[in-house]
Amino acid sequence: MSAILTTDIPGAKKAFSGKVRDIFEVDKEHFLIVSTDRISAFDHVFPNGIEGKGIILNQISNLWFSNLTFIKNHIVETDVSNFPEPFRKHPEQLRDRSVIVRRAERIDFECVARGYIIGSGWKDYQQTGEVCGIKLPEGLQMAQELPEPVFTPATKATDGHDMNISAAEMGEKLGKEKTDQLAELTLKIYDFAKNKMQNAGILLADTKLEFGILNGEIILIDEALTPDSSRFWDSSTYKIGTSPVSYDKQFIRDYLDTTDWDKNSPPPPLPDEIIQKTLDKYKEIFEKIQNIL
Repeated sequence: MSAILTTDIPGAKKAFSGKVRDIFEVDKEHFLIVSTDRISAFDHVFPNGIEGKGIILNQISNLWFSNLTFIKNHIVETDVSNFPEPFRKHPEQLRDRSVIVRRAERIDFECVARGYIIGSGWKDYQQTGEVCGIKLPEGLQMAQELPEPVFTPATKATDGHDMNISAAEMGEKLGKEKTDQLAELTLKIYDFAKNKMQNAGILLADTKLEFGILNGEIILIDEALTPDSSRFWDSSTYKIGTSPVSYDKQFIRDYLDTTDWDKNSPPPPLPDEIIQKTLDKYKEIFEKIQNIL
């Protein structure tokens, strides 16, 4: 069996293909979302995927969705044998990597919670002493824990790179009340997951969430607390001032930074060794999450 890079369900209409997920129309109220084995980094999808990655992402999300009982989500069905036709006819493409979800009005902002200063937040902090308009203490080092987690939204880009913005900018477009609700929910989900992950010896550095509106209510959509949307660090090797050992896509980003790829041209295939090590990391974090949920 090889990596599933694209899905095609005869008799079903594909509504959208993202960097990782394919979305099919089920009916007027439901979509089917498939987590493929595609891998993206620096806003590019690589020509070779990681076999089984989509299954891991989907199952991690489903675990979190079922445990985040204080917020509703879009999940309707996770068992392919219960899917309607024509989807049930194609279990080889869909088993363990797909879900049927309620259609919601997507809120077009990434909702990010940061508990540590790293990544784009670290770059912003070095330049301005702030992250997304939030003034941070002076003298922070790379990967240092923040005094308290912060809500740092970003624009939701269909193509290209999501751009960090302030909550005030988000409020101007979305409304202050809804922005405040999303900030509160994002930080509540982060705190819940951070506390759970600490029991597995993992630090949750940050996570990116997406929300939608269904029947006038905010619900959690897309994915939840996966290695594609979060930074998971090994607490036993964590050291302030260095990029920590991670169980997420940062491993691939770090590798790419050692190559001569300019991050603008079409990306080269990832070496087999990098693919295998990434898969091993995804498997390991999946096992850790299974053990605590």
